[in-house]
Amino acid sequence: MNNTKNPLLKKKNGLLAGGTQNLVIILAAVVLFAVFYLINPGFASKGNLLTMTKALVPYAILSLGVTFVIATGGIDLSIGTVCFGSAVLAGALCKTGVSVDEGTLWLTIPIILVTGLIFGLINGFLVAKCKIAPFIATLGSMLFSRGLTAVVAEAVRETSSAIKYPSTGWFQKIFTNYNGFPIGIVWVIVLTAICMVVMYKTKIGRYILAIGSNEEAARLSGINTDKYKIIAYVICGIFASLAALFYVAANPSLNLAAGNGMELDAVAGVYIGGTSTTGGSATIIGTILGSMILVIIRQGLNLAMSGGVGISATNITFAVTGIIVVGAVMLDVLKKKNANKVKIETPKTPANK
Repeated sequence: MNNTKNPLLKKKNGLLAGGTQNLVIILAAVVLFAVFYLINPGFASKGNLLTMTKALVPYAILSLGVTFVIATGGIDLSIGTVCFGSAVLAGALCKTGVSVDEGTLWLTIPIILVTGLIFGLINGFLVAKCKIAPFIATLGSMLFSRGLTAVVAEAVRETSSAIKYPSTGWFQKIFTNYNGFPIGIVWVIVLTAICMVVMYKTKIGRYILAIGSNEEAARLSGINTDKYKIIAYVICGIFASLAALFYVAANPSLNLAAGNGMELDAVAGVYIGGTSTTGGSATIIGTILGSMILVIIRQGLNLAMSGGVGISATNITFAVTGIIVVGAVMLDVLKKKNANKVKIETPKTPANK
């Protein structure tokens, strides 16, 4: 197959993919920041900014991974429980007594990463080879990983009600707080750059986008669609396990209820960022910006409602996030309708045939 002549592989997504929408999201973030600052000046305090940065890191990394799956036209509902479950599983296997100590902490990292890789392979196999709808396949993986996590944790823990990691030490310096600096944001920047290169500059990214644009046409053009679907889910699984490292570094005590709903925030961030819900188009920068919007809203509402209002900020956050996600999807639908309308109405002259 001559890739240079394959119309499916034309660069419709460059480093500036989603430029206009990204600018809108940045403007929205600035406006939201200003509004929450006016409501509570403490929103712009150094401590709150550090809190938001630490909260952003695992969600941003989760969102980066699932962007590759959504770009194929699929979805992965298991990333939240895989993220949390891999950390619980590794901690349960490596703990000494009631917690993981410094001597065994290093063993948890490969276990966490391998767990994410395995679940990514399982999801990719179910979707690509077994032809199970992504929603159903990853819903099953979500339930399985949640159940497996609970069984393992309950089987190995002793007197503790949670899996506990060290709260200070080299692990925190690498993944969350390096002498007061939120080092996680550096990791996010590096991983974002890697994802941009993979998505826009490599065969893997181009083929993933081609599958999302028109899977059958991609298959007929010679692309091994099953292989690249599996790769997309493997990337997603690995990023879910990477997010676990940053989540654990910031939240060293894990109970069995932690992590529920993380996948919804990650997927919401991708949609808000401008990645097409039906695949074929993806914006990596938009994914990070979408995650930022959600963190700003969540923390801003927490501070705004901290004065004894009597309303749960968490529930308000869910409602606002739902409205934003529906709005982002509607914009995507309208954008596609307008693009199709332009194609239909454009006369076929010799210049544009």
